[in-house]
Amino acid sequence: MKRQIVRLAIAFLLIGGSPAYAIAVDAVTLQDPALEARARTIMQGLRCLVCQNQSIEISDAELAGDLRRIVRERVAAGDTDSQVRAHLVARYGDWVLMRPPFKLSTLVLWAGPPVLLVLGGIALWAGQRRREAPVLQPLTEAEQAKLREITAPD
Repeated sequence: MKRQIVRLAIAFLLIGGSPAYAIAVDAVTLQDPALEARARTIMQGLRCLVCQNQSIEISDAELAGDLRRIVRERVAAGDTDSQVRAHLVARYGDWVLMRPPFKLSTLVLWAGPPVLLVLGGIALWAGQRRREAPVLQPLTEAEQAKLREITAPD
């Protein structure tokens, strides 16, 4: 029993803790540390279009590597942070941003979760109302007689 607990604890540590500090490593980075830091900051705000829940900074997907290369090229060319983001939004849409702007085309992204939460609450509430407590009716004379017969001492 003790061995199983130890094995389970080790498995949780290995599986749960390993991706927490993951950062994709690229062969080519910017020579200027300040520009590289700025590029990494921009990368943190851009979504990997393959992984969808990771920034391109930590994703190992090939497309994320291409996006990191584009960010570095634009930063090295002298683009501002907003110009780099605008360039990628023009190519991939608002979905590439980790925090897309609130506008009509992204309304589903912003309003979807609260609407689903409210609809789920309504469904739970309606389900509870349908499950009313059963109405208990008194026993008939025949049922009472049968009960007395069953429970009577010999």
